[in-house]
Amino acid sequence: MDTNLLTLFKLSLIFAVNMLMTRSLSDADGGDLSFTQQPRLLQCNQTVLLLEMERCGERFRSDMSHIHPDDRCNLTHFIREYHVFSSCTETNAERIGCFWPNPAVERFIISIHKHFFSNCSLEQVFIDPPDDTLTLLIFIPVFLTLAMVVLVVWCSKRSDLLA
Repeated sequence: MDTNLLTLFKLSLIFAVNMLMTRSLSDADGGDLSFTQQPRLLQCNQTVLLLEMERCGERFRSDMSHIHPDDRCNLTHFIREYHVFSSCTETNAERIGCFWPNPAVERFIISIHKHFFSNCSLEQVFIDPPDDTLTLLIFIPVFLTLAMVVLVVWCSKRSDLLA
């Protein structure tokens, strides 16, 4: 078979399949596609939302009771419990039909933070490095980038000579 004829056959096959798929997905056929309908919008019920947030908070309080108070400022000790709490608030807010985060959820999360993490503060204050160190930390990546560009350009010119 001639290669041009084979290419023409492939293109016509692709065109035919595309037309069939387009025709079957169009609304001209009168097909009712469920994903084109508007979703039913839920109204946010603040009372139910606050009750669900309290349930999430109670579980978080229960989980945090197993963590020593001295370890509550170290995220590695309670990251799993906090993730479960955050997922709980998000899932319940969306299930009820409320945005997440919204002001009510934010107030609740802030109250949880005040209760558990109010004594957490930075023990060490980070300061800027000395100017000499900062200059080195800035210029080394800049020079390495320029060196890589020069190397790429030189190699590309060099490959023209070798070809």
